Amino acid sequence: MSDLLYIDLLIEGRNFVLNPGNEPVLCNNSQSIGQDIIHAILESGLATELVAERSPTMRADILTRLELLIESDERIEPGTVVISEESLKRLWITARTWDFGSVSARVDL
Repeated sequence: MSDLLYIDLLIEGRNFVLNPGNEPVLCNNSQSIGQDIIHAILESGLATELVAERSPTMRADILTRLELLIESDERIEPGTVVISEESLKRLWITARTWDFGSVSARVDL
């Protein structure tokens, strides 16, 4: 699908990406959805809870809450979200969207 349904400013490392003319670079569709997932996690406060938690049981609970948060996005197919902990401060998230196939995002906590 080549239609531009979702258009956003590209953000990397919590900063806007600028082109050589110092204008913001745009992203669209699946890349925009991936960014929205990252921002939802960071804004929810669950990332802070996850970093502070050391109990495996409580960490699993926070990861479940993160999964439910991501699945609440109407563009994501329910039941397709997978969250993997690369380290205590980095998550890999994959999910399937209704319109654009698979989306993956890395969240640095």
